[in-house]
Amino acid sequence: MEDQAKKYIKNIEFATVLLLADLVDYQQGQVVSRTLAQNGNVSMTLFAFDQDEEISSHESNGDAMVYVLDGQGKITIGSEEFIVNKGETIVMPSKTPHAVYAPEKFKMFLTVVFPPK
Repeated sequence: MEDQAKKYIKNIEFATVLLLADLVDYQQGQVVSRTLAQNGNVSMTLFAFDQDEEISSHESNGDAMVYVLDGQGKITIGSEEFIVNKGETIVMPSKTPHAVYAPEKFKMFLTVVFPPK
């Protein structure tokens, strides 16, 4: 068997049609995550939030884009609050405090792009 090329995406099947929302499951009272890529340039993570769960306010050195896979979430960027629904996207700019809250069960795909080193 020949050596395979290095894979930069992990925890997901290759050459298979998948629904991202099915790759992370809700768990009572928890925020569940599944990292698909993590390096100095980019981070890709799936999240499933149970109702009333959150990621508290924090900052990142990269621009963070959320794509909603299921349900509804509340994203706070600086002092502004945004309601996002399935199929919608919002970008949280780098070095700006942001938080995520789930008023109901909520799944999202988070991509963070970091500045070149």
